[in-house]
Amino acid sequence: MKKTLRTVTAALLLGSTLLGSCTSTQTATEEADLIVYNGTVYTVNNNFDKAEAFAVKDGKIVAVGTSEEIRQKYKAKEELDAQGKAVYPGFNDAHSHFYRYGLSLQSADLVGTTSYKEVVQKVTEQRQKYPNTDWITGRGWDQNDWAVKEFPTKDTLDALFPDTPIILTRVDGHAAIVNQKALDLAGIKPTTKMVGGLVEVKNGKMTGILVDNAIDMVTAKIPEASEEEQRQALKNAQVNCFAVGLTSLADAGLDKSTADLMDAMHKSGDLQMRVYVMLNPTKPNLDYYLKNGTYKTDRLNVRSFKIYGDGALGSRGAALLKPYHDKAVHYGFLLSTEQEFRSIAAQLAKSDFQMNTHAIGDSTNRLLLDIYGEVLGGKNDKRWRIEHSQIVNPEDMVKYGKYNIVPSVQPTHATSDMYWAGDRLGNVRIKHAYPFKELLQQNGWIPLGSDFPVEHINPLYTFHAAVARQDAKNWPDGGFQMENALTREEALRGMTIWAAKAAFEENEKGSIEPGKFADFVILEEDLMTVAPDKMRNLQVFYTYLNGKQVYKK
Repeated sequence: MKKTLRTVTAALLLGSTLLGSCTSTQTATEEADLIVYNGTVYTVNNNFDKAEAFAVKDGKIVAVGTSEEIRQKYKAKEELDAQGKAVYPGFNDAHSHFYRYGLSLQSADLVGTTSYKEVVQKVTEQRQKYPNTDWITGRGWDQNDWAVKEFPTKDTLDALFPDTPIILTRVDGHAAIVNQKALDLAGIKPTTKMVGGLVEVKNGKMTGILVDNAIDMVTAKIPEASEEEQRQALKNAQVNCFAVGLTSLADAGLDKSTADLMDAMHKSGDLQMRVYVMLNPTKPNLDYYLKNGTYKTDRLNVRSFKIYGDGALGSRGAALLKPYHDKAVHYGFLLSTEQEFRSIAAQLAKSDFQMNTHAIGDSTNRLLLDIYGEVLGGKNDKRWRIEHSQIVNPEDMVKYGKYNIVPSVQPTHATSDMYWAGDRLGNVRIKHAYPFKELLQQNGWIPLGSDFPVEHINPLYTFHAAVARQDAKNWPDGGFQMENALTREEALRGMTIWAAKAAFEENEKGSIEPGKFADFVILEEDLMTVAPDKMRNLQVFYTYLNGKQVYKK
């Protein structure tokens, strides 16, 4: 095993700065629950200091320093020899769909399918495995990965499953293919129109493709999961998240009932994952929370609303300032009216809740940045967020800094979209897409997430995409638009302390410092020094939350 360095300078070992009153000459021992020693500890504090060891008591870090200092001052019930391996604060996904991911584990997994034929095959296998469900559901297909890069039609699904409603959602969640049975149940006809949605019709007949708000008409007919199914979904999701080093995450788009269930499961011990909740902006949610205020425990933080600005680039639902390069006179669309966005911004500005808006296209980003600016009025600490900030016109970039608006981005979106995004945007606009470095420079910090299950849950994929801007096969050589790559330090901060800051939680987690929760992860190799082509495949050896082991390889 690799040994930890013993010759680091006193300043780098932090001494009294992190250890507090402890010095190497003390001989008295104090009680602790856990000591982690002989590690390469990335504290991710303000100076990005490294240490060797830290002590934990009552779920929190009480001291950080050298192995000698910590073991001389503290006597612990448990000791963990890190054997020179890298130790990081627990990873924090700043934008995910944790609950929905848990539910999706019970549906057909269509991620990575290379043709519509393969999609149908996987759906057929899923039906054979679960023959008695009222609905057939699946998620993850992407026509851009197929030889024929066009939306499919429902004909095959109608023939195979004429009496069972089916909905198969595209990878981004902004388009779906459904069969005729599902359309009938939802009352959707070729003439059906709505704001922020599309029912695709060709030659007077519905193809089965629904985009954005049209999808909701179908999902509204799917029976809600039972409480037991919801509980199991959350527990299943948690197991997988702990296995990749996640100890905190933001769940984007929940109702009060799900937040309450999470709270109850936290209190019973059935759920441990720390969750920052973005609420759906429904009338019941708004009425309750704007009256009663934010809700905060050590593991649950309900203090924001998730607003839906536009659709996704892959399904051409993102709202653009100029037409799509590969579809003349099509601009995408907003999911609500401009007045509705202004109204909810005015409501939330009077509260302590953050407004976190999904904005992909440059038109949507411009509109929301301007609305935020009008409401916020200048420098502030409201930490209102633009989720995705995917395509930003250069004229609008400075607005993030001017109004302290937080760009919450998902680096793997860049490496998933890079094969075809240029087709949608053209050679000029593509340069203004996925501009992570430029966004970072506006406020000096940027939270990173994955948007799972749209992307993979593994935060090391996020890190690799942010730093190397390459896919799983380390393509393209030299990276995609590397002028907007992040450094390793910036990427690690983005998925730890900056993700915490985006949720007003930087004083309780996100770094390995005294007084903070003892959430940490140990990897087999050092993410900060390993070759880029190895980043994605590093193994998590341990995940700890509150000083308790929740995963071991």
